[in-house]
Amino acid sequence: MTGKPDEELLAEHIAGAPDAFNALVRRYANELFNFFSRFVGNRSAADDLVQETLLQVHLAASSFDTTRRFKPWLYTIAANKGRDYMRARGRKPTHSLDASSPDRDSPSPATLLEAEQDSSLSKVVQQEQRKRVQAVVAKMPDHLRLILTLGYFQRLPYAEIADILDIPVGTVKSRLHSAIGNFGRLWQDAEMGKSD
Repeated sequence: MTGKPDEELLAEHIAGAPDAFNALVRRYANELFNFFSRFVGNRSAADDLVQETLLQVHLAASSFDTTRRFKPWLYTIAANKGRDYMRARGRKPTHSLDASSPDRDSPSPATLLEAEQDSSLSKVVQQEQRKRVQAVVAKMPDHLRLILTLGYFQRLPYAEIADILDIPVGTVKSRLHSAIGNFGRLWQDAEMGKSD
């Protein structure tokens, strides 16, 4: 059952196959947890949001448009759940903002975003880098943090992000460019704050 396409598993779930939905949960639970952890900045909330998203998928399965792909639909639900959570929290990210700042010879903002997953870094250095990146990402406006999370951390294709956010692909590229620029400015501000 694990090799079947998502859409087929969802159709089997709708038809009453007992293990079809569990296969989708196993396929996407960790990915959704990573998405929510980065977007809302709270691992406990991320757990709850994964459950809420999967429950919504279960409840809305029969309304799924079979002409669409499952993953963008899933992320549309997840993005909405994440935005609702952020609105309820008063747009206050819950990342720790007291992480230490980077050295003056730090890499470019785009490299920092990619370095979060670079396996060549030692575990300690990687964890510190991750904390610094998360602290900066937490300061970004919700719409830029969301598109950065989908594009860089979840590595979703532009077309899927466009489906999820219901915007044209050109707008995805433009917003992603703005998000990287915003990240870079915030990173520099954090670096300057360290030198004061």
